[in-house]
Amino acid sequence: MLSHVFIGTNDPERATNFYRPIMEALGYPLKFIDQERGWAVWTSPGGARPYFLVGRPFDGEPALAGNGQMIALLAPSRAAVDEVYALAMSGGGRDDGPPGPRPQYHGDYYGAYFRDPDGCKLCVCRHDPD
Repeated sequence: MLSHVFIGTNDPERATNFYRPIMEALGYPLKFIDQERGWAVWTSPGGARPYFLVGRPFDGEPALAGNGQMIALLAPSRAAVDEVYALAMSGGGRDDGPPGPRPQYHGDYYGAYFRDPDGCKLCVCRHDPD
């Protein structure tokens, strides 16, 4: 369904350093870094799309977080949700909902919500019981 997701940043180095341990914990390998464009790109295991990119906006304008926009990343376990949330908090992220069950979504949903250093909202979640 998706080709790629792009999250704008005003500081590509800071964003790469923020996302690198998070993506490692989720098992998404770094595909490449393009210093000239200010992009870092991760992919699904095996190199297939979709891609997850962070970088400077193409139009050269400042990156701004959108109200009501969120990227949700799948986690392989509830422990991975906890780990990613802790990495986000220690890496300069901002809490937007600590790890825990969210029965209002469905009985097995376990997720955490945070903002990256540029204010973009992310979720890391597990839909199946461990």
